Amino acid sequence: VLLVLDIHACIAQDPLNFRQLVVFLVHNFRVDHSLLERRGALIIRRLCVLLDAERVYRELSTILEGEADLDFACIMVQALNLILLTSSELSELRGLLKQSLVNAAGKDLFVSLYASWCHSPMAIISLCLLAQMYQHASAVIQSLVKEDINAKFLVQLDKLIRLLETPIFAYIRLQLLEPGRYIWLLKALYGLLMLLPQKSSAFKRLRTRLKTVPLCSFNGDQLKRASSGNPYSQILCHSGSQISEDGDITQDNGNLQNGINFASRLQQFEQMQQQHRMLAKSQAQSRISSASLSKEEPKAEPWRIPTSEGNRPLSRSSRR
Repeated sequence: VLLVLDIHACIAQDPLNFRQLVVFLVHNFRVDHSLLERRGALIIRRLCVLLDAERVYRELSTILEGEADLDFACIMVQALNLILLTSSELSELRGLLKQSLVNAAGKDLFVSLYASWCHSPMAIISLCLLAQMYQHASAVIQSLVKEDINAKFLVQLDKLIRLLETPIFAYIRLQLLEPGRYIWLLKALYGLLMLLPQKSSAFKRLRTRLKTVPLCSFNGDQLKRASSGNPYSQILCHSGSQISEDGDITQDNGNLQNGINFASRLQQFEQMQQQHRMLAKSQAQSRISSASLSKEEPKAEPWRIPTSEGNRPLSRSSRR
């Protein structure tokens, strides 16, 4: 398998062949979901090593953004997100995303992935946490009030809580030592906590972590600012200065390419989730209609013995 991937990577050095390779790979994953489960991580990780991880992820995101099969797109995005957060081969990509608020290349990558990551709420939240865009993560969590909190949703949320305890997110746990500075991070984590059932292991794990946060560094102004109705009150640009999510002012030198319109990103996420909800509703209605049709089908008549003259039971005299 590794040698075959090496051959594909050599052929894909040409830009046209690279596009065809990624499209064909996504097609195979769509046709055979078991391939994605068994070999997906190996294939993606190997291609990222051979063909530049950023290039591979950008191309995959572009293809999945226009994917017609929404269920497959959600599964594929969740798989790509898990590989991004756990694979050592993608450490440089994670480092670039962590600089999204201050690095133009990181912001461009974040926006590129955001369009397809919208298929999965947990993927978007983890992407925002990775990029340290905590205020937007909190806004996304608040928008999940429209979601159907079903078993699949809770399974993905449990995976995210487990990932928060891995070395990849060690910087987040250390940032919790300064809750006054990273108040939106704290609010986002408490938002995740409120979505979890209290008796679940994920709830207990996250609550235990939040209990260790030193709350003595809070002040009234910060709490009032975090509880304001406008989640984007701190992402404003005035005379070339951009206020970051945690209230630190950084010079932007008027370069609008480094800015991210978080309001439009949130709207993009909500529109994609609306499409998923409409699809789930139509699928549920089709299942109900098919079940009702099967009930209305006339039942077959039970098998009966013909009662013709020749098949009547013999009388006592005849038996004699």
